[in-house]
Amino acid sequence: MQETSEGLERVINVRDIDPRHRHGIISQLFDHLDPESSLQLVVDHDPRPLRYQLEARHGSRCDWSYLEQGPDVWRVRLRHLRD
Repeated sequence: MQETSEGLERVINVRDIDPRHRHGIISQLFDHLDPESSLQLVVDHDPRPLRYQLEARHGSRCDWSYLEQGPDVWRVRLRHLRD
């Protein structure tokens, strides 16, 4: 965990997770994310399909910010906004 101006952030290198399990693991981490915390994903491609999946499930409560957009590394910050 690292400290950001908004709170604590967990950094996950998605490349270390078996591709068959990535979306499931990230979805569970997102579901249990505290409002004052964030999740940073580090991947080797644009994780757009994951974004669509999370937004379909959580709508506007899924706050998605690109921190870096390739070409070799993509970094995304996720926050779970509460109603």
